[in-house]
Amino acid sequence: MAKHASAAVGWGHHHLQKRWLLALLLMLTVSTVIAFFMRAAFDSCDRNVSVDNVISSARDSVQVADKRAPQIAAAKPSPLSFMKSKIVLLVSHELSLSGGPLLLMELAFLLRSVGAEVNWVTFMKPSETDEVIYSLEHKMLDRGVQVFSAFGKEAIDTALRADLVVLNTAVAGKWVDYVLKEDIHRVLPKVLWWIHEMRGHYFKLEYVKHLPSVAGAMIDSHVTAEYWKNRTQERLKIKMPETYVVHLGNSNELMQVAEDSVAKRVLREHVRESLGVRNDDLLFALINSVSRGKGQDLFLHSFYEALQLIKQKKMQVPPLHAVIVGSDMSAHTKLEMELRDYVTQKKIQDRVHFVNKTLTVAPYLAAVDVLVQNSQGRGECFGRITIEAMAFQLPVLTGNSCRGHNGNSSERHNRFIAPCWERRGDNSGETYCETSYACREEAYNRKERVRKGERKISRTSHGRENW
Repeated sequence: MAKHASAAVGWGHHHLQKRWLLALLLMLTVSTVIAFFMRAAFDSCDRNVSVDNVISSARDSVQVADKRAPQIAAAKPSPLSFMKSKIVLLVSHELSLSGGPLLLMELAFLLRSVGAEVNWVTFMKPSETDEVIYSLEHKMLDRGVQVFSAFGKEAIDTALRADLVVLNTAVAGKWVDYVLKEDIHRVLPKVLWWIHEMRGHYFKLEYVKHLPSVAGAMIDSHVTAEYWKNRTQERLKIKMPETYVVHLGNSNELMQVAEDSVAKRVLREHVRESLGVRNDDLLFALINSVSRGKGQDLFLHSFYEALQLIKQKKMQVPPLHAVIVGSDMSAHTKLEMELRDYVTQKKIQDRVHFVNKTLTVAPYLAAVDVLVQNSQGRGECFGRITIEAMAFQLPVLTGNSCRGHNGNSSERHNRFIAPCWERRGDNSGETYCETSYACREEAYNRKERVRKGERKISRTSHGRENW
């Protein structure tokens, strides 16, 4: 059974190193990860949505909230102050605009802010120059994070002298064998393994065979932690290390926008106008990097089915639109092309909108009416985008594919009474139609659920500290 990070449990013989790990976990549980707020790397690929301009338009109202914040907050010591002068190595399997690498970058900036020496290596890089990698690496260098090759002597020397090594995602385990070799057992006792994955193909010994020897594992949800415990024991015959559940949190900057009605209204108007969506139209969104596991194909199929049902049954609902935030036409992936071909084939180009990957999701959360969290295979882990949507009081429509499994949506529903209402449907167009009615008719009831959910999050200490 996974334990909360607040449990003060000893981690064996390497007392000093593990005390730092435990303190880090305690900090993350109490306040979660305080996110950095970065400007958008890309705008909409189909429409000219200037997120930077939109945010600038709302910046004045957000700054008002800043001025209202108590001055004493700036004087409060950081819960990470114990990491001052410590040496940290962060190992990422990739550097992209997806959740895992961005969460690790946020941790890097937090550690730098308290005076830790932070080093970063990425062990899966394309051979050609990548604009996103170049941009993110320079953001880290500008913030004092040292970035170097994952395979050179510098990486090995840093791992040996580090006080803490963080492996980010399950596949980061391949780096341990490939690079450290005979020095593996000198490094494993000071490793914190941060696992986000849940889908079955990550459960391979080549990835995770060293899990029993690391200082601890940190996982995003109880469902995922229990799944990892059972799967590693039953399939791989290995035991998980001391495991701590640390739910993701929202940035102060995102919360300032979410709690400012003026900022939200400005963002909503600008984004909708850019997409060609009217204020009274109902806008569904799926905000994830485009990939099979995220379910964008299922989202579009269900959305098209909903449009057909509305037409056939002459249902009185607002016009429906769908937006996929997380597209990447520059990659020319097979799935990306399939999605666009499907939209063209069904002649719904005026109802479906694609927006490139971006670090600034607040404008889109302010603009949409329903967040869709699809589930394919074992589904997604407890994603941050769901929590961010909760902050914006959005309904969350979760899928129920693959024999009733839908990842962690049951945990979101049962543990948090998901602020705002969460519907768990069968990924059908009919579910989308029902959601359309519910969004129109249950506004008051949904606000009540939001307040109850926020109070429960505050009591369980899984949300942002001041919720």
